[in-house]
Amino acid sequence: MGYIEITKKNIETEHICCALGAKQYENAVAEKKKWLTERMDEGLVFYRLDERAKVFIEYLPAEMAWVPIEAPNYMYINCLWVSGRYKENGYAKQLLHHCKEDAIKRGMDGIVHIVGKNKYPYLSERRFFEHMGFELADQAEPYFQLVAWKWNGQAAMPSFKKTGTTSSKEKGVTIYYTAQCPFAVGVLEELRKVAEAKSVPFHAYRLTTREAAQNAPVIWTTFGLFYHGEFITHEIMSANKFEKWLTEHLVHKKPRQSPQ
Repeated sequence: MGYIEITKKNIETEHICCALGAKQYENAVAEKKKWLTERMDEGLVFYRLDERAKVFIEYLPAEMAWVPIEAPNYMYINCLWVSGRYKENGYAKQLLHHCKEDAIKRGMDGIVHIVGKNKYPYLSERRFFEHMGFELADQAEPYFQLVAWKWNGQAAMPSFKKTGTTSSKEKGVTIYYTAQCPFAVGVLEELRKVAEAKSVPFHAYRLTTREAAQNAPVIWTTFGLFYHGEFITHEIMSANKFEKWLTEHLVHKKPRQSPQ
């Protein structure tokens, strides 16, 4: 099986792996494609298996990344995803090496990525990246870790910006998100309906510029859910899971940690 790079010339006719065949996410996928197209002028690469599968890597120069990190002259991986029957076939390694080769050609010092301290939905597993040569560069509460693979020993170690405070001033449910993931965009109205049905204030703030994302009050800017100002989870929950969590939260009248 070969690979294909998604470019401005083919992005309208090629799939981008996320939400394959899901009619309810068609508009969200279109927004993701628009977001990708705009980022391509900034050096973004979307490289995937030439199959109808969820096997891809998405990366861009860290200075252009929509996350609160300091990583000059590094490449930042937005997402590396290999799912289903395609796992355990070496695709993740191949995709990562493609990114490394590209970064070296551009004269970069290394690659950086956000992972979870443990195993969490929507976050890469730290173990794989450590196996590939990444090392821990920084940590941020409650469970975010920044890992770096650098081949220039003189390069500075990347870090999280201090602006990523993981706190919000709004009452009720507050969500920060970008168009970088169709699932984040596609599920918002369902979550809003659940909150409104329970008379819980609901606020959703879309981060529409790189500057806003780099200075956001959340580390993983693709999706961040807060309750009464406290960070709860980065997980893009289904409406059913969100309703269960919110119901339990209202009963207990106290914050809970990220639902697993």
